[in-house]
Amino acid sequence: MKKQSEIDRPRLRWRARRGLLENDLIITKFLDQFEDELTDADVHALTQLFEMGDNELLDVLLARTQLEGEYDTPELRRLVAQMREL
Repeated sequence: MKKQSEIDRPRLRWRARRGLLENDLIITKFLDQFEDELTDADVHALTQLFEMGDNELLDVLLARTQLEGEYDTPELRRLVAQMREL
């Protein structure tokens, strides 16, 4: 039986397609650079991050707001920091 991360990994690019072009550009650039290096924990964290609404996600990626609640995890903070640096 496949692990959940093995199922989620191929879906990352599809799930990265967002309603806002800015989100698409940031996330695609991140995946282009780091996709092959993502751990299972990273895949899980990104899957969780992609549950955010488009405007909320853009505000986080542009550092207008910080991750809060269930999204405020060490893994997501690290991944968002990487996306902000690109």
